Amino acid sequence: MATEVTLPRLGQGMESGTIVKWLKSEGDRVEKGEPLYELDTDKVTQEVEADASGVLLKIAVEGGEVDVGRTIAVIGEEGEEVSVAGNGAAQAAPEPAPEAAEREPDRGAAEAPDGRSSAVSSDGSRIKASPLARRIAREQGVDLASIRGTGPDGRIVAEDVERAATAAPAAPAGQPRAQGTPGEVEVRQLTSVRKTIARRLTQAWEAPVFQLVVSADMREALRLVERLRELHPDERPTVTDVLTRVTGAALARHRDVNAHFVDGELHIHPDANVGIAVAAPQGLVVPVIRAADRLTIAEIARARAEVVQRARDNKLRQEDLEGGTFTISNLGMFGIERFVAVLNPPQVAILVVGSTEERVVVTDEGFDAVPTMTMTLTCDHRAIDGAVGADFLRTVKQLVESPALAL
Repeated sequence: MATEVTLPRLGQGMESGTIVKWLKSEGDRVEKGEPLYELDTDKVTQEVEADASGVLLKIAVEGGEVDVGRTIAVIGEEGEEVSVAGNGAAQAAPEPAPEAAEREPDRGAAEAPDGRSSAVSSDGSRIKASPLARRIAREQGVDLASIRGTGPDGRIVAEDVERAATAAPAAPAGQPRAQGTPGEVEVRQLTSVRKTIARRLTQAWEAPVFQLVVSADMREALRLVERLRELHPDERPTVTDVLTRVTGAALARHRDVNAHFVDGELHIHPDANVGIAVAAPQGLVVPVIRAADRLTIAEIARARAEVVQRARDNKLRQEDLEGGTFTISNLGMFGIERFVAVLNPPQVAILVVGSTEERVVVTDEGFDAVPTMTMTLTCDHRAIDGAVGADFLRTVKQLVESPALAL
């Protein structure tokens, strides 16, 4: 019995998503729980797993934006034939005549008016190509029959089509031109994640903000990190982990900063759910360490390592990004001494830190070189006054300089 694969609702408010690529091809065996395709939502690009086992009989939507609940594929038993109606419902397909079955083109890949990007070779046999390769060929106006595939069993993959498009002569008027021609401007469409970043940061600029800056003596924090790495070699705690823990403790003491500004109201949160800004392939994302004020530094290090790796592997889950009440951004690893960050709405504050550097300070004995880190707090003045923000940042500084006070 065939099973329809419909686009799932991965988060509250999600109405549609964009299929980036299929990880399986028609005719492939699929196991329940196995990654089936990549989906781009307004928050994250993630792999979606198959909810049934069988053979991928039909890919109804190769790519592009799709409404939640629409049938995008059909999984069933080998030899079972189905089709997908215009309304997205799977239907049993009539048995084609033998001659027609041998020469019928693949309807999963639409043909260009002149026959380019055809899924059928000149001798009538079906061309083996991935769904993404078919889509790129369709967009670039490349004839699949002219490409030698480098995938398994001679299957044409996306890279084969891109190479062919680059090497192809200029397309006739009205047809897409090959990308990558020297001297041409490359145009990239924004992904759903990038569009969300643009929209949310534009919203952030509407907030009246102010910044507060302090420098912290990092000697105790660095000694703590070194000791923790000896005790927890598998977790490999970092300065960011210590900062997350002490910030969580500071948020528990200054609850007005652990808040959202929503429709003219302040929502004060009971838990310090600290987001860590991560530069991922799909753009800036902020996975969340939940209840950071109640975790040990080793536990934070473990959670941070897992979620950052998922972000860099483009495998973040929706729940990884939800529920954040405060954000930390660290560019110290790039040698940045200090910088100013944009708010992560609806949060009312964000803390950014730069690199730890040796600075000369005056001591009772004369002068000393002290490892020092600059921290900048950006606050939404609609929710936080200067004194409130300064008091919070003073607490963070005290805890960074004496982290044992936060444990």
